[in-house]
This record gives sequence, structure tokens and C-alpha cells, in this order.
Amino acid sequence: MNESYIGKSIPRIESVDKVTGSARYVHDMKLPGMLYARILTSPHAHAKICSIDTSRAEKLPGVKAVLTGPELPYKLGLYLVDKDILAKDKVRYQGEAVAAVAAVSEEIAEEAVRLIKVEYEPLPAVFDPVEALKEDAPLVHEELGSYSFMKGVFNPRPNTNIANHFKLRKGDVEKGFQESYRIFENEFRMPQVQHVPMETHAVIAEWLPSGRINIYTSAQSPFTVRNLMSVAFNIPHSRIHVVIPYVGGGFGGKAGIHLEPLAATLSRKAGGRPVKLVATREEEFNTIPVRQGIIARIKTGVSAEGRILAEDITYYWDAGAYADYGVNIGRASGYSGAGPYDIDNVRIDSYTIYTNHPYGTAYRGFGHVEFFWAIERQMDIIAHEMGIDPYELRMKNLLKPGSITITGEKIRENTGRVDKCLEMVAKEIGWKGSKTEEERKKEFVTGRVKGKGIAVLHKAPAMPTFTSSSAIIKFNEDGSVDVLTSGTDYGQGTYTALAQIAAEVLKMPLEKVHVVWENDTDTGPYDWQTVASRYTFMGGNAVIKAARDLIEQMKKVASAVLRAPEDELEIDNEKVYIKHNPDEYVTYQQLAMGYVYPNGNAIGGPLIGRGSYIAQGLTNLDPETGQGLPAIDWTYGAHGIEIEVDVRTGEIHVKKVVSAFDVGRVINRILCEGQITGGVVQGLGTALLEGYVYNKDGKLLNNSFTDYKIPTAKDIPETLIPLFVETPQLDGPFGARGVAEHPMISVPSALGNALYDALGIDIKELPITSEQVWKKIKNKVTKT
Repeated sequence: MNESYIGKSIPRIESVDKVTGSARYVHDMKLPGMLYARILTSPHAHAKICSIDTSRAEKLPGVKAVLTGPELPYKLGLYLVDKDILAKDKVRYQGEAVAAVAAVSEEIAEEAVRLIKVEYEPLPAVFDPVEALKEDAPLVHEELGSYSFMKGVFNPRPNTNIANHFKLRKGDVEKGFQESYRIFENEFRMPQVQHVPMETHAVIAEWLPSGRINIYTSAQSPFTVRNLMSVAFNIPHSRIHVVIPYVGGGFGGKAGIHLEPLAATLSRKAGGRPVKLVATREEEFNTIPVRQGIIARIKTGVSAEGRILAEDITYYWDAGAYADYGVNIGRASGYSGAGPYDIDNVRIDSYTIYTNHPYGTAYRGFGHVEFFWAIERQMDIIAHEMGIDPYELRMKNLLKPGSITITGEKIRENTGRVDKCLEMVAKEIGWKGSKTEEERKKEFVTGRVKGKGIAVLHKAPAMPTFTSSSAIIKFNEDGSVDVLTSGTDYGQGTYTALAQIAAEVLKMPLEKVHVVWENDTDTGPYDWQTVASRYTFMGGNAVIKAARDLIEQMKKVASAVLRAPEDELEIDNEKVYIKHNPDEYVTYQQLAMGYVYPNGNAIGGPLIGRGSYIAQGLTNLDPETGQGLPAIDWTYGAHGIEIEVDVRTGEIHVKKVVSAFDVGRVINRILCEGQITGGVVQGLGTALLEGYVYNKDGKLLNNSFTDYKIPTAKDIPETLIPLFVETPQLDGPFGARGVAEHPMISVPSALGNALYDALGIDIKELPITSEQVWKKIKNKVTKT
């Protein structure tokens, strides 16, 4: 028997290519006759474009194409079609692309951009999502009522700045508040942040004279790029060819389309020559979309025993200038937005709101990092005010088998156990309840105080009801197999997990399973997108079906060769054999290209297995109540964080982080642990360092690593312990469910809770800077 590969720590299959530099990225590529593109961006957050003079740029030797917005009669949008390729009548954020140049060198393109003259007339701008709701607020999109959008799913409001309003209603909220012993109301804030992938956005596009478009791009989904390009340009899908080689990180920022339409239209104007457009790091901050900011207002009614009786939540999402993924983030935060708690009476209003900031898009956690900052800080505030242990308060209210979620879904035994995750974390972190004020005072005089915080989380894949994945497995002449999918592995280790799954089902050595790295819409099977922590679940199931299809084909041929019924055959060790007589067998290699009898006759043929998987049972949600089935699975988790604070400077040192997740079944332990380590550190960046800073005119002030800091290796906690609960998902591959985004969620809130435990101070706005903590300490000392 072959060894089992499920649950083993298999090194990532692409690791050697990446560390030796042989992995090829779009940045490395160069096509014959290639041109280089640069863009001109707006210095204003909101302004009318009065005129654009490109004459001097067009005359510069080496310039082959110059484009402005009026030349491009196309609209872009994933769920709400509201964006031009280049700004036309007005600009809506500082950094928006206004014109573009393609030239024989990047230096000439940059010089040409400087020669373009644009006259603007500044317009009143709006930067706060709550202010943007006022009747007299400037409209970011006057034409909102004319835009096409995904009807039945999203709800834009014409003549307002509301790109989407998601409503969730469960029970009788007002009655719940009337029956409550105490009511707590708080507001929490989190700014926009940048994805900061190691590889900036890059694309090479060629719009050939035949009308065919070839695109090489660092994106998260080849078929999404193809589909959105097809819709935007009204071109058949078959005439758009998208290739994705290695991708150097995405975190959601490379989902959808970004630079591809601009590079393609520049190529068309340049006569079909390939055009390469690579975003600078400053453009990643200013021009490429970001993570949305949020203002969250929560009102919670609690019984004397600590049961949550009612919750009224409003999320104000700072979508920036365009809707992009932001409307779906608002939707996902609406149906998930009360956290993994069993609450009878819930009202949630989640508004995705246009402002004159850079526009928001998907980011690891898809809104959950943001709203869990509010939910889990609120839980601790309630616990402290009522004198209840924060651990006990959560345990009293967590979803358990038999509970009904806020969208009406029944939690079952195989759904996952958030209570077990919290129990494991509390035990490992050494949780003994919150400190008393007297304990804090005694420790304060030493100059360094310690604190512990806990927080829980949940997340499901946010995706359409019709989302699907497919896979192809084909034999090679030597009996090895190639696995073709169109899920993009941009560093998360997906392909290694798929190789393990294929090897496990086919009962063959892992080294004989090759997952084809480069995604290609011309040759690869369809997949919706690699987002939402869905691919191990969806793609894994598709690979299992493809492997089983291949096995059926092998057994059919082997049945004739061995003169035995198919149901009497078994597979193992790269052989198909007769169950009751294992010495009678035929090898995979003998079957791979067709079996040849000694006399030269042949049967069968090249064996190719195919498999597909589509999410089962999902429904659109009721537009007035949000009731329905929005998710195929839920991954639950919990964090425990221990910190030490220097009371003289406010500096926070993260000493220990413990994280537990119910992943259903661990496919690859080292990869799961890596996801947790990376997610926790990224979450600490959100908690302590990251956030866009603007001046009063909407100009971004920290658009480089000089002023925008992210965690480094030195910021990894001294101790980081990943733990796993395994409650198998019945429809998951070997029982697995996703865990890619989840480790980042609730890290900021657990840290905020630890800070209260250490010092008795509440912070409700991120990031938690040393200066902010120092001021809170000084204020508390002054009052006492």
C-alpha cells in the first residue's frame, strides 16, 4: 500500500523554482517588439477635467501610443459597472489614471507622461463614509442610476453615495432591547490599508490586428480576467487569451481586473505591438485599489446572566471612488456580521459608500478583519462592564450544534466547533480571567505591564451561488500524471495540496504527480476565481472527481486485459489488480496511452480524467431580511495573545500568540501552519502599524515604505502556536475546509483586548500606535 499523503507536511512543490530564481513572473517576461507603458495620475481627489493636451507627448521620438479617457467608450465593473479605463469627465480620487503612454522604453514613456498637460477644476469632495450619506454631500457618481449591476444581489441607491445597502433582520430587535438588563453602544474605526504584495501588479497585453487579445498578467484568476474583458469590450470569450505564470502574492488585491484593459487598448492603438505595464510601488498605494476602511456602530442588549438578547449593527464601508469588490464585502459582512454567536434578535445594515478615496477591493478576510475588530472588542467591553470573564461570556453565547445563524442556517455536528477552538486557545495561553484594577496598579509601577486577550472568528467563502471549479488529470507516457486546474497558487501552497489529493486518490507516488503551474484559458479547465479560501474545498473536490474518472477509465480497460469484471478490480501502487488475486495486474504505465497486447492489438487510448464541482444549495438572500443560505462551509477559529507594554513609551511587544482553527481535516500541516504564521503577522500589521493617512484635500501622505510600515521578520511574536480542531466537513475533500484568510481575522481585536487587560484602557480605532497608547496612559494617570 502507498503511504497516505493527507495530513503530512509536504514541502511546497514550487519551492526550489522560487528560491533559485527559475520561476518566471510577468516582471521577467519580454516579448518581441514590446513597448513599455506609464500612466499619468490625478493630483486631485475630486475635480472636473477641463482639457487634456497630449500633443507634445505624441511628438516625442519613441512614443507609439497615447491614450486619454474620451477615446475609450468602455465601462468596467465586477458587480456594479461604474469605472472607466481612464478618467473621462472628472477624477474621483487622487492617484486615478487620466492618461497613458506606450513607448519603446520606460524612460521615454515616463518623459512623455510629464509632457501631458491637464487642466482641472477642483470639486467639493467627501472623505468620510458617514458624511457621504448626508443629503448635501457631494455625489461621487451622479450617474449611479444608469449603471448596470447584478440585480437581486446588490442594491445601489441612485442620487446618493450608496453603492450597496445590505439588510439583515432576524427576530424582534426592539423587543430584545426591552428585555435586556443592560445595553451597550460603541463605535469602532479602521482605516484603509494596502495589500503590499511582494510583486506589484504587472501585465503584458497584445491586441492583434486579427482582433485576438493575448494577456499575460499577475492576477488571481485567468477566467475572471477573460470574462470581465469580454464584457467590457463586447468581444467573444474565445478571442481573449489569458495566461497567468507565477504570481508574487495577491491577498485579494489581484482579484478582478486592474491594468489589463489599459495595456490592451494601448496595444491596439500601437498597431498590435505587445505593451508591458508594471505598477510602481507608489502606484500600488495611490492608484491600485486598497482595503476598505470601516466605521462600525454596535448596540448590544444583554441579560443579567450575560446572554446576548439583541444586537443592532451598522457598518459604514469606505468604498472609495468605485464599487469593485466593495459591494460584495458589504454583503458578506452583513450576513456574517454578528460573529459566531447565537443571537435571537439581530438587525444589521451594511452600507458600501462612495467617497473620494482610492477605491476598495478584496483583501485577505474580505471585510471580516474589519468588522471583527468591532465585534470582539465589543464583547470584551461588555464583559468588563458586567464583571463577567470574557471567556465565559463568549462560551455562553457561541454557536453550537442546533443553533440557528442570523441568516437562518442550522448549525450541525459537522459544521465546525468555535467553542473547541476557544477552549484550546484559552488553555494554551494560560487564561485565568481578566486582571483586576489593583493587579494592574501593582504591575504598573514596574514600568512594564503584561496582558492577555482572546477573540473568536468565523468566515465562509463569499461567492455567487453558481460558482464552480474543474480539473483535468492526464497520463503521461511513463505513467506519471499532469493535473490541470485554473486555480492560481500565488504563494498559499494550493498546488501542493492538490498534488497530495491527487496522489492519495490515485494511490501513486507524489513525485509522479505534476500540477501544471501556468494557468492558460486556452488549455486549462474553467474555474471561477482563487479567492474566499474556497480553492482547497472546491478545487480539491474537482481533482478528486477527475481522479475517480481516471480510475474508472483504467478499470474499464483493465477489465478487458485481465478478463475480470470492473467491480472485481482494485488499484494500488500504480497497478490495477484483481481483488482476490493481486498477482494478476496491469500497471498504470501500460494503460496510460492505451494497452498493447503481445500480438500488437491495442485497446483504450490516452487516458484523461475530468472532474467538476459546483457549490451545492446556495441561495440568494432575501433583500429585506438577508435570510437564506449564503455559504457552503464555515471555518471557525480563535486567537489568544499575550503582550507586554512599556508604560513610559506606550510600545507594545507581542510575546505570544496562540491560534486554533477548525479546518475540518488538515491536508498539509506545514502549509496550514504557514498560513497561520503569515496571517497572524499580517494581522499584527493591521493592529499596530498600517493605515492610510490623508491631508484635508484627500492626498495620501504615506504612499511608500518610508512612511507606511508593515511587519518584518523582527515583528514575528516570540512564540506563535498553531492549533487545529478537526471536525470533518462531510462534503469537503477528505473532510477539509479552507483556512487561508482566517488567521488574520480577530488578531487586532485580541490584541486590543490584551491591551485592556494590561492597562485597563479601551482603544476603538486602529492602528494601535505607541503614541496612542502613551496618550491613553497619561490621561488615565492624570485622572487617578
